[in-house]
Amino acid sequence: MKKFKFPETIKKLANVFHENSFELFVVGGAVRDYFAGNVVKDYDFATNALPEQVVSLFAHTIPTGIEHGTVTVVLKGNSYEVTTYRSEGTYKNSRHPEEVHFIGNITEDLKRRDFTINALAVNTSTGELLDYHKGLLDLQNKVIRAIGNPSQRFREDSLRMLRAFRFSAVLGFTIEKETLDAIQFCSSEIIHISSERIKEELNKILSAEYPSNTLSSMNSIGILTNVLPELSECESIGEKGSNKIDTFRHLCLSCDGAPNSNLIVRWAALLHDIGKPSAEIININGTTAYHGHDRISGDLADSVLRRLKFSNVFRKEVVHLISNHMFNYSEDWTDAAVRRFISRVGIQYVHNLILLREADYYGTTGIKKPIKLLYSLIDRVNILLQDDTAVQISDLAISGSDLINSGMKQGPVIGTILQLLLEAVIDDPAQNTRQTLIPMAIKMYNSYRMI
Repeated sequence: MKKFKFPETIKKLANVFHENSFELFVVGGAVRDYFAGNVVKDYDFATNALPEQVVSLFAHTIPTGIEHGTVTVVLKGNSYEVTTYRSEGTYKNSRHPEEVHFIGNITEDLKRRDFTINALAVNTSTGELLDYHKGLLDLQNKVIRAIGNPSQRFREDSLRMLRAFRFSAVLGFTIEKETLDAIQFCSSEIIHISSERIKEELNKILSAEYPSNTLSSMNSIGILTNVLPELSECESIGEKGSNKIDTFRHLCLSCDGAPNSNLIVRWAALLHDIGKPSAEIININGTTAYHGHDRISGDLADSVLRRLKFSNVFRKEVVHLISNHMFNYSEDWTDAAVRRFISRVGIQYVHNLILLREADYYGTTGIKKPIKLLYSLIDRVNILLQDDTAVQISDLAISGSDLINSGMKQGPVIGTILQLLLEAVIDDPAQNTRQTLIPMAIKMYNSYRMI
């Protein structure tokens, strides 16, 4: 077994504790990731020093969660969370302990952690690895296993159920049967967890390279119904394509097909067809149709992302992509048709929309590759934009102020006229001059006044 190597910055932190007769252990994800052969990004520590003693040791500290024993130490420009060894009382709201008790040894502290692979600790003084729960063996066997009684662990903190799936997705590990059974038994308890925390775990699951199998496992044991019921309801809804898979599986695979570094497209891919259960109709000839499912899916996605407390900017872009994903580009599109496409979807969204269509294609065919036809569309978009083509109202040679200065009354009609002018310019860019647009606008305005 390789020995844990401490960076120099960690050694300096540890020396402060050792020189003051305190223990300091590296715990949790840093140890797990190190022995799994992954890059260690963050270091967390456990100590027998009380929170106020930790504060007294350093010039710069932040009382991050001092009532629960956690102090953030700022040293040489780096921040480290240091938590006093503790045991926990009964939990409230399936999330937080009613009280914590500071204790003197790390053995008891490690018992309160969630999974065996997260209960590893390394002594910064001796380099000794503490592994009281066979976490190293589970790490080697790529297994997620709860410490002690799994049902008790999940009743204490229901978020641990989603954390199990997150580790499974990110690390590529299998959740051990007893642990998985306990998640199924306790799955309804997830409703006690805040939307923000659920969102964080789902984002991490969707950031894994291939989250589809994890999402399918979550669905099979029932927890997805309590987290993303709109997605779960797509199971058994028919889907076209050579794979003959249902809409639920198609959406999960589409998520796989989107870049895992782009959460906007990942969420759009996961939700782009969730309106199909509501849109499904059976035609007279027995075929199935989903008319308007893009609009319905966009509305449902808006509701999902609001519930999960995503930012307005994030939510609106995902919904916009979903609502516009059913375009059918062909090489016989005229330049005016391409300009109209840009105007409708917005130039800033074109690239992500192409990525969504590629993800959709992967979800149907299982083939991950650039779609040449769509990239020829991007080439045409770029060529047209080089010519200063007007594709939005701000690109017009005149503004609302110009119309008001021409004698028009301020009001909604100004916006309507500008939109009509844009459509005229999209059809014929040569009309985008003040000399042409002002008379055209006055004629439109006078027509409105006569109505």
